[in-house]
Amino acid sequence: MNISVETYARECAAQGLRGDYSVCRSDFTVSQDYDYTDSEQEVWRTLCDRQTRLTRKLAHRSYLDGVEALGLVDRIPDFDEVSKKLRKLTGWELVAVPGLIPAEPFFVHLTNRRFPVTNWLRTKDELDYIVEPDMFHDFFGHVPALSQPAFADFMQLYGAKASELIALGGNDMISRLYWYTAEYSLMQEPGQPLKAFGAGLMSSFSELQFAVESPDAHHVPFELETVMRTAYEIDKFQRAYFVLPSFEALRDAFQNEDLAAIIARRKDEPPLDPATV
Repeated sequence: MNISVETYARECAAQGLRGDYSVCRSDFTVSQDYDYTDSEQEVWRTLCDRQTRLTRKLAHRSYLDGVEALGLVDRIPDFDEVSKKLRKLTGWELVAVPGLIPAEPFFVHLTNRRFPVTNWLRTKDELDYIVEPDMFHDFFGHVPALSQPAFADFMQLYGAKASELIALGGNDMISRLYWYTAEYSLMQEPGQPLKAFGAGLMSSFSELQFAVESPDAHHVPFELETVMRTAYEIDKFQRAYFVLPSFEALRDAFQNEDLAAIIARRKDEPPLDPATV
């Protein structure tokens, strides 16, 4: 169901969400307004310095290549400047949003290779945990991946197919797919060590280490239907981490599998327990 910007702004204000939704355009974008304070720039550098020490050791090389290509860590990034670099690599660009936006405009942006990035940053008191996704999660977590052609293609395909699949009753299943790939995926190429990739891991100081290094982390080979059926955790460490062999495998599975048939078979079944998959 489509929702007006005005209605959504009132709902967000009532929920106490931080972003200024009252200035959204019809596509739920806003201006970045690059006027960040010295304190905000310090928070950005602190977050990036701390997390980079981990990602250099635990992140998949493609993520690190994206960070190097786009230059994300010295200061709060200017979305327009980064978009110029990203367009040359994969045809994607960034658009500023005040925070979470409705699913339909989010999918439209992805379909058109536009990635929404929150335009505000957490405070010094929120370095370890923040309830709402902020710029650090969106940018440091997601944007480097968009420099990788196969993953960039997957994200566009996801946006293009999501609304149709949700209309078939697959809302939860499509959400699980995004959660376990774009947010909390691991990758292990043949003959290579296990590495992290998803944005939820890239932007988390503690869960990144747990997911890759802890003997208690539950690693599961990627299989599209299983991913779509598996429940996930919102406010605690995941009880399953799906391991991709490559971005190409993810893109090709999403492109070639009969997703409508999977949804028809499984939509009325209870989700799988992530501890037992």
